[in-house]
Amino acid sequence: MNSIDLTPLYRSSIGFDRLASLIDSALTTETNINGYPPYNIEMLNENRYAITLAVAGFSEQEIDIQVEKNVLTVRGNKAEKTTGKFLHRGIANRTFERKFNLADYVEVTEADLNHGLLTIGLVKEIPEAMKPKTIAINSNSKAIQHKPDETTEDKRDKVA
Repeated sequence: MNSIDLTPLYRSSIGFDRLASLIDSALTTETNINGYPPYNIEMLNENRYAITLAVAGFSEQEIDIQVEKNVLTVRGNKAEKTTGKFLHRGIANRTFERKFNLADYVEVTEADLNHGLLTIGLVKEIPEAMKPKTIAINSNSKAIQHKPDETTEDKRDKVA
């Protein structure tokens, strides 16, 4: 697999370390080849998202959801049961781990397991200090007045 050298990005930008690290990890992390469990990512509105994973056969106690350093990790730990002899086994009841990178200010708000679908609710809440501000232009008489610089002749007249 060819890799992309992100060194120029690190050299010529300040404060984008997280973005560069995210790109680097996305390019170097081994992808989940088997695609288990399948999932959807929905944008419900401008600031709300939902991730839905198909986890049929897993109970709430067998699923672990954690968020650490802007990475959402969902793990399913299924104990292997050998109660009978399978003639065909097409239902995947195996341990899994899925990771999702979260943008800054995205928080997990809820998780719901219903009919074999695990839905995780996410909200993007930008702090007030980070939101754009509108600066009003003052039009009253107390505004700062700009005076042109005095010319050399005006200064001589004042001295004399």
